[in-house]
Amino acid sequence: MKKIIPLILLASVAFAAKDTISFAAVGDIMMGLNYPNSAPVLPPQDGELTFASVKEVLKNADLTIGNLEGVMLDSGGTAKQCSNPDVCYVFRMPEKYAGLLVDAGFDLMSVANNHSGDFGEAGRKRTQETLKKAGIGFAGFEGLAETYILERDGIRYGFVAFAPNNGTVRFGDLAKAKSLISDLRKNSDIVIVSMHIGAEGKGSSRVTRKTEMFVGENRGNPYEFARFAIDNGADVVFGHGPHVPRAIDIYKGKFIAYSLGNFATNTSVNITGVSGYAPIVKIKTDGKGNFIEGEIISAIQQGDNGSRRPYLDPTGACIKEIKKLTESDIPETKLSISENGKISVKK
Repeated sequence: MKKIIPLILLASVAFAAKDTISFAAVGDIMMGLNYPNSAPVLPPQDGELTFASVKEVLKNADLTIGNLEGVMLDSGGTAKQCSNPDVCYVFRMPEKYAGLLVDAGFDLMSVANNHSGDFGEAGRKRTQETLKKAGIGFAGFEGLAETYILERDGIRYGFVAFAPNNGTVRFGDLAKAKSLISDLRKNSDIVIVSMHIGAEGKGSSRVTRKTEMFVGENRGNPYEFARFAIDNGADVVFGHGPHVPRAIDIYKGKFIAYSLGNFATNTSVNITGVSGYAPIVKIKTDGKGNFIEGEIISAIQQGDNGSRRPYLDPTGACIKEIKKLTESDIPETKLSISENGKISVKK
């Protein structure tokens, strides 16, 4: 059973130790559209197959984390309006699809992204209620659910998620970001930061180490923010948002994935080429959050609108892509990626 521990009760409690902790993390998840009501795009068999090919991998970790790209709402709410309809997508998933996340083994979901406000306050509130009822931890709603602490097997995991968007915990507010991460550091054994950050699309695979823009919006500097998070107490940083995989890294002994791309995006999102790469990154840390070893498991989204889902990929396309990007963008990194996806620290 999962247990939420109020922060005020934790300050004087001695934390338990565990030698090795395993994490599985993926990128964006949007399991099907029930909007507009007149033309929904929902998966066959009520979504039962969505994670069928990958769920055994996802379940084989102490903690499994993803990004919920959109709201969980059966009806109601006011759909957002965009000044440029060509780059405007509205994502609303059936509430019962929270059960698909539970069945696949997800423990924590980021709700900080550019689609968590697609149906305004009603969408955020119902998403929060739905995930809570399903027993899935979540973080990233400004003022509603900014952080989350999960206790399991004597370990307290602190979780916070950031994005650039209204209604989310914004990475641009560095004073608040520092405060949230630091508070989790004081009250948790392991602190996990999720960041929906960086420019989008096939031309956005590179870690530029600069502030990135997309359709006029400041999408932050992933390289800089990941280090900021670790400097203030984060043990693991998982990024998503660009819709393509990016390099991985290590800083002060802590693991960083700059973007895990799209994982299960039922429709609308482009999944051709690298946009369809759906890596699963699995890592192990010690009880203090220091990286020990890891693995990239390659998966690719396949299928037509309404039936697309991630499949394990024997060609290792994600491994090759992340290895190439890491070696080109972070040549000084102390991480090494083998041809079969094993991640280790260089000797």
